[in-house]
Amino acid sequence: MKEITSDYELILRFIKGEQLCFEQLIHRHKNKIFAYISLYIRDQALAEDIFQDTILKVIQSVKTGKYSDNGKFLSWVMRIAHNLIIDHFRRLKQMNTISNDNYESDLFNSKSFAEDNIEDDIIKQQIRKDVRNMISSLPDDQREVVILRHYADLSFKEIADVTGVSINTALGRMRYALINMRKIMEEKQISLTLS
Repeated sequence: MKEITSDYELILRFIKGEQLCFEQLIHRHKNKIFAYISLYIRDQALAEDIFQDTILKVIQSVKTGKYSDNGKFLSWVMRIAHNLIIDHFRRLKQMNTISNDNYESDLFNSKSFAEDNIEDDIIKQQIRKDVRNMISSLPDDQREVVILRHYADLSFKEIADVTGVSINTALGRMRYALINMRKIMEEKQISLTLS
């Protein structure tokens, strides 16, 4: 069985000139990074631009020696992506062009939402909309943990690293997020089932 090369080993080999090592590193983590960006940036082309900017910043930082490995490469990259997302929204705010339209994006799509019939499709769209609304009504720290856990598929340890808090704090935020979402469901009588 082939031994998997660590992120740090790939970085060291990239610094020494092995370009393919960096491609391997990005290929290993691109789905999680892009999923994270896409949850904040609903425009596909813009999400791809921010993903590319993230990769460029990672390359520059690695080449200039600004990355020191502590086994947290993915968390470090996610922090860079997060900062670029924040920069994007700051620029939008400064330009006063933040749109308040109800842009529908299929962020919550999954195989479990495969097409059955028109009625089921309508119900599923409503469920996705309800889930998005509940998540967006959470406090920022709770919303971030839910997105990182369920949509970027990060472990609680990785979430703690990305957000700069302890694992217990991350777990606590998730617990409170779930409690708050249950309260919203009860108050607004929201059902997340097809029947």
